[in-house]
Amino acid sequence: MKDILLKIIGNRNDEDDGSPAEGFDVTDSGMEFITEGRFYKRGPSVYLVYDESNFSGMEGCTTSLRITGDKIRMKRYGEDIPSGTSIEFEKGKRFSGWYETPFGSVEMEVLTNNIDNRITVEGEGSLDIDYHVSLKGLTESRSRLSIEILQ
Repeated sequence: MKDILLKIIGNRNDEDDGSPAEGFDVTDSGMEFITEGRFYKRGPSVYLVYDESNFSGMEGCTTSLRITGDKIRMKRYGEDIPSGTSIEFEKGKRFSGWYETPFGSVEMEVLTNNIDNRITVEGEGSLDIDYHVSLKGLTESRSRLSIEILQ
């Protein structure tokens, strides 16, 4: 296991016009923060694990990303989310599941538009995920998650 520093940028575009992900900017509907994390390799997968902050609105939760080529599984778990949330990203595929919040569960569907995985087995590089997410009855948006390993 290796201690790392992560730069995480999350953007949301509620008015998706179908433009490529490169059109995303950090705006009022985005967040950017730097946090400590851990990197490790197990079998064909690499893992990024970090604790969420109050800035992300998920304080007290831990996020784990299992990256296997261009397939990513994100798990969030913590005291306020006892059963946790799991989301799978794979280009062109839909994932259905439940998004757990401290206020209850919401049905969720994710369609992954693109994944750009430049994370090396040495624990360097970056990862970009461009996806559409629908939280049934609450919101639909196009989102982008960018994670860069700074050290």
